[in-house]
Amino acid sequence: MSQNMIKVDVKAFLARHVRGVEVKDGDDIFVMGLVNSMFAMQFVEFIEKRFNIEVGPEDLDMNNFRSINAVTALVERKSGGRQGSEGGS
Repeated sequence: MSQNMIKVDVKAFLARHVRGVEVKDGDDIFVMGLVNSMFAMQFVEFIEKRFNIEVGPEDLDMNNFRSINAVTALVERKSGGRQGSEGGS
């Protein structure tokens, strides 16, 4: 899965939860006030299931979830290159 495909999936998930707010790839969703503790749990669960990765305690750093770009980097790192092997960006 390409970076672009990861971003599309993450954006779609965010759009379902923050209706009416456009989130760009580099926007900090914490600064924007879009995240509460319940949403954060749902976001981690979505990432694990959708991208077939395990988000461990060492990954639960806000910096890994601040933006679409940060989540994309986390998915690529945790998937060991599997996600990015189909090309694109």
